[in-house]
Amino acid sequence: MARRIEVRAPSRIDLAGGWTDVPTYCKHKSGVVVNIAINQYVNCEMVIDDERKISVSYSTDMPTGSGLGTSGAMNVGFISTITNATAKPLDNAEVAYQFEALLGNKGGRQDQWASALGGINQLTFTNDSVDVEELTPSAQFVELLESRLLLFNSHIAHVSGDLHKSVWHRFENGDKEIIRGLDMIRDAGQLMAKALVSESIEDVTVAMNMNSAGVDILGLELHEPFRDVMNQLHDDGLIAAWKAMGAGGGGVVGVIATSQSSIKTIVDVAENTGWSHLPWKVDYEGVVRSETNL
Repeated sequence: MARRIEVRAPSRIDLAGGWTDVPTYCKHKSGVVVNIAINQYVNCEMVIDDERKISVSYSTDMPTGSGLGTSGAMNVGFISTITNATAKPLDNAEVAYQFEALLGNKGGRQDQWASALGGINQLTFTNDSVDVEELTPSAQFVELLESRLLLFNSHIAHVSGDLHKSVWHRFENGDKEIIRGLDMIRDAGQLMAKALVSESIEDVTVAMNMNSAGVDILGLELHEPFRDVMNQLHDDGLIAAWKAMGAGGGGVVGVIATSQSSIKTIVDVAENTGWSHLPWKVDYEGVVRSETNL
């Protein structure tokens, strides 16, 4: 019988800790990432006709390379589309990660886990294992985050992988500055989790600033596309913290507005720079699969 399988997989915001989910770090130390699945989706569709011929198609709300984990969500969506309906989301996340690794992706597991799980999570990475702690701040605090944490797509292409290769080469060779930067990013992930549990926007700000300081130690290039605009907004008292989403060097940047009244000015400045404001909401469902007989 002909049938259609449809899958929706969310992308994510990495609030703090990204980089420390990469296996190169996790085989030496535990990494900690706090991320939020958001309502920017990859949609996958597979149609199996009466002759058992298959067609598969995708669409994305955000381009790959945006820093929102779109590629990871796409592969979670693909694996969830072709596997049995009874397969567990986190099993599909691991298969998606291994699929990417076979294609030469040396990144970590946070994107796939965020897409599979949905919601707000603290993820701890040790070797190849992932420990999940769901974070459940109140609806009021989530609304505060959704309004005060602004996302902007810079439409700037990511930097090449050369810098990332250099970071991990230096880490494996015991470079103390790189180790210090990565440890600072991990500590920022731990602080971010505590900030969300205690519902402290002030500590969210401290954690994001700590994360950005750690990223700058890895390489100033990672924040360079945003730095002039962000520093001016910070000096003007309009934003309290900012960071590149994902690995940096382009794509989406996230900022925390100092108040509701500063949001319009921030959006105006960003849009005048050529960036696009990206409103967002938390996705609590994670990957969703449906099947229909044709």
